[in-house]
Amino acid sequence: MAAGMEQLDTDVLVMGAGLAGITAALWAARSGAKVCIAANGVIGSGSSFYPGTWGLGLIGPESKEDEKDLMEVILEIGEGMADKELVSCLVSGVSEGIASLKELGAEVKDAVNKGEREFVPCFDKKCRDWHGIVKEGTKEALLAALEELDVKLLPRTAITDIRIENGRIAGAEAVRRGKDGGFLLISCKAMVIACGGLGGLFSRRLNTPDVTGIGQFLALKAGASLMNLEFMQMMPGFFRPAPKTIYNEKVFRYSEFFCPDTGASVFADWSREKSEKLMEIRSGHGPFTSRLDSREIDIRLYQEGLKHKEGIVLRYKKELKENQPEFVRTYFRWLKEEKGLTIDDPVYMGIFAHASNGGIRIDRRAETGVNGLFACGEAAGGMHGADRLGGLSTANALVFGKIAGESAAEWCRGNTVQFRGKCSEEDLEEGKDKNINPKKARTEILDADRLLTRLQKNNYRAAMVVREEKVLLEALRELETLKGEGERQRRSLDEAGAEDGRGNAAEGKLRSLPPWERYQKTRELEAAFVLSEALLRAARLRKESRGSHYRLDYPKKDKELEAPVIVSWKDGEVHLEQKRNER
Repeated sequence: MAAGMEQLDTDVLVMGAGLAGITAALWAARSGAKVCIAANGVIGSGSSFYPGTWGLGLIGPESKEDEKDLMEVILEIGEGMADKELVSCLVSGVSEGIASLKELGAEVKDAVNKGEREFVPCFDKKCRDWHGIVKEGTKEALLAALEELDVKLLPRTAITDIRIENGRIAGAEAVRRGKDGGFLLISCKAMVIACGGLGGLFSRRLNTPDVTGIGQFLALKAGASLMNLEFMQMMPGFFRPAPKTIYNEKVFRYSEFFCPDTGASVFADWSREKSEKLMEIRSGHGPFTSRLDSREIDIRLYQEGLKHKEGIVLRYKKELKENQPEFVRTYFRWLKEEKGLTIDDPVYMGIFAHASNGGIRIDRRAETGVNGLFACGEAAGGMHGADRLGGLSTANALVFGKIAGESAAEWCRGNTVQFRGKCSEEDLEEGKDKNINPKKARTEILDADRLLTRLQKNNYRAAMVVREEKVLLEALRELETLKGEGERQRRSLDEAGAEDGRGNAAEGKLRSLPPWERYQKTRELEAAFVLSEALLRAARLRKESRGSHYRLDYPKKDKELEAPVIVSWKDGEVHLEQKRNER
């Protein structure tokens, strides 16, 4: 591709190339649609193929009789925040999703000793139809399937805007990075957003850099709504060695934690009985939850972690070395092979943002309320709730990825007019000659990376394990300060552009980047501003503790607040309301 501006036509555009996005692309193509899949990183990326974990766990019901029980458990741990219709879709579609994955040639393993308690899904009460997906084998199988179905792949391509014409999706604007980089216009009839969750809003996070949340931002601006943003999964992970590696919660019962400066136990003021009791409970789930007494462990680790930038020291007890269950052996084997760590190596750890339980609001057809716009995977919300059952993130990607892909293809069949993104000859000529779209030049924000880093730290301090009114208000004020700095930079560029007639007078740290990459960074920062406001305000609005949301000043659950917080975009501003599920 020549640098500058290019145009591309397709039926279905999929934004995101993790398991959900690839699944959506495959089923859309199988349904007869011309499909293009764009990834901010590589194809086969995102949370699904995050290198800091040892595999993808996947569960489903053991039988038709077990479906009802699984639904009840999901709704119970969701604490009123899950959409019953979406839960029904998820549970009923898992078995077919697993079968389809196997048919593609993905490497799916079953537990050898399924009866071990370590195979009981996170927050669940019994072992179900448990599978472990080997990521590398799965990725190869999925890529081969995409090639066979002639799906066009756009790696290192960031969607920056959605185009709507006559009340429906018409296409998207994108930025392609690399030596052949430039601005790209993609004309499409339907679009599927499958670009992951909101982990990119936090300074300490267990996801890849391509998980930025911009898909949720674009959906919101296009007219869709978001839900349950305040319910983030927060997990323990490693600072060093092997940074951003997920800690296996199954070994909590065999773990001890120490302050790095004094060497004292983090839980020195607890009795042995209390410590062992809470560690046993904590060994049953990965993410933090306020529902269980084990919350005290996460709260303490988080608070101590804020004091020590390098993290808390983790050491394993001797009994772990003597008798390791199958699940734990697999974990330590992976640590040694992939990360070079042994059971005897001291590890510095802390609490990280992991995954979103909320996202774009969808119905059972993965529709967002915007004609031609669909969502699936972690980008979508409603099928989980205040907490999420272990193994259902992967199930969600398979089930709603299929639904979104098929629904998008069906929409295309009913809308035969091919929209085309409008790009003037002037724009194209300017892009060719100057490697820049002049209409974008004056939208850049200088030092976008620095502002984003400050924003991420602000969110981590205010919206991780412990939340309270005072800190949330401080964080919202800091957010406004950061917005102001960004706008002042934007005005500076406007003035420079007016003076030189080109508008490409970007200085400072961004100067070395091509104009399209500067624009991408600006859009990602703008998305982070909007989503951070929505998240912080949702956490403030929910004056109670429920699931993964814990308020220090409101530590108990309030029955009157058993309703999702819905986020919409009205008159250029974030709007929040709390209402009960009606679907």
